[in-house]
Amino acid sequence: MPHNSDDLYHELALTLLPGIGPQLTRQLMSYGSSAKNVFSLPPGKLRRIPGVGEATVKILTGPARGQALAQAEASLRKAEKEGVAILFYTSKQFPARLKLIPDAPVLLYYQGPADLNAPKAVAIVGTRQATEYGREQTEALVRGLVPHNPLVVSGLAYGIDILAHRAALQEGLATVGVMATGLDVIYPAAHRKTAEKMRETGGLLTEFAFGTQPDRYNFPQRNRVIAGLADGTVVVEAAEKGGALITAELALSYDRDVLAVPGNVSSAASAGCNNLIKANKAALYSKPADLEQLLNWDAALYQSGKFQPPPSYSPADFSVEEFALITVLLVTKEALMDDLAWRAQLPIHQVASLLLVLEFRGVVRALPGKKFVLI
Repeated sequence: MPHNSDDLYHELALTLLPGIGPQLTRQLMSYGSSAKNVFSLPPGKLRRIPGVGEATVKILTGPARGQALAQAEASLRKAEKEGVAILFYTSKQFPARLKLIPDAPVLLYYQGPADLNAPKAVAIVGTRQATEYGREQTEALVRGLVPHNPLVVSGLAYGIDILAHRAALQEGLATVGVMATGLDVIYPAAHRKTAEKMRETGGLLTEFAFGTQPDRYNFPQRNRVIAGLADGTVVVEAAEKGGALITAELALSYDRDVLAVPGNVSSAASAGCNNLIKANKAALYSKPADLEQLLNWDAALYQSGKFQPPPSYSPADFSVEEFALITVLLVTKEALMDDLAWRAQLPIHQVASLLLVLEFRGVVRALPGKKFVLI
C-alpha cells in the first residue's frame, strides 16, 4: 500500500463501484461515517439506509466490491508514482467553491502546484472555433486579470479554452485545466506541451479515473466542475449552441456570476455571447472593471472602505464540517439553517450542533428566523 491513508483507499474504492454516484456516496458516508465502515456494513444495515436498494447491496457485497478495492490500490500506486493528489470531498484540500454546488463530484484527481482554493478564481470558456477577435479578447482579458493574480480555470479544449490557458501561462498566472478524461489521457493530444507546462506552474484536474477516454458524455460533467471552481465565468466567444453555453447555464444555476464578451451581430462565433447578454443571463464584459465590480474585486472599493473583504478563515483551524458551513456563509453572506444543511450536504441535526460550537467560538452569529452570519 502506498503512503496514502487507509481511509483514502476505501474512499477511492467507493467511487469506483459501478452505479454508485456522488449523491449515493454522500448518503452512504453520512450513515457509515467513513468509507471503510461502509464496506464493512452487513446487508441488513445497508438496506436500512434511505436510497439503498437490493442492487446497491449486491454491488457493495458482491464481486464488484473486490474489483473496486483492487482498482483503488492500483490507482493509489499510480498516483503516488506520478505525483497525483487524490482528493475526497471530506479533504480540506478539496476545492471549497466546488463543495457548494449540489451535483459536485465526491473525488478529484489533481496534479500541479496551484491552489484550488485561491482567494480569486475565474473561468474563461468559449467556442472551439475561435476567431482572431476571440484570441485578441481572450489575451486582453487575461492581461487585465494580472493585478488580481487569480486562478484561471478552463477546459483544455481547442479554441478559447487553450487560448486562455496559454495567455495565463504567458502572464505568469496559475491556470488549471479541467479534463473530461483521466489525468493520463491528454485530450486533445495537440495540447500536450501546454498541459505539461500547466502541470509545472498550474494544474490539471479531473473527476475521472486513470485511463478514462474522452467519451462525449464526460464533457457536460467536466463543464459543471469548471463552473463550480470559479467565482465567475467569462464567455469570450460562443455559437448559438455549444459547451460554453452549457457552462454558463450551470454557473447561473449555482448562483455564480456570468459575463460575456459581445461580438459583431453578424458573427456566428459571437451569437451565443450576444444572446446571453440580450437575455440578461450575462453581464457585458468590455474591460477589466466590468469583472472587478461584478465579483467585488475592485481595488478602489476596498481602499475606500465601501466594501469590506470577508474575514480570512483557515481550514486548518476547523473541522471539515465546520469549514463547509463557513464556506457557505462566505458565499451567501447569511443563510437559514435548512439552507446551510442543504448547501453543505450535512444533516440538519449536525448543522445545529456545529453552529452552536461556531457561535461559542465567536465565528458566527444567529439572527432572527434561524438565520446565521459570519462575524
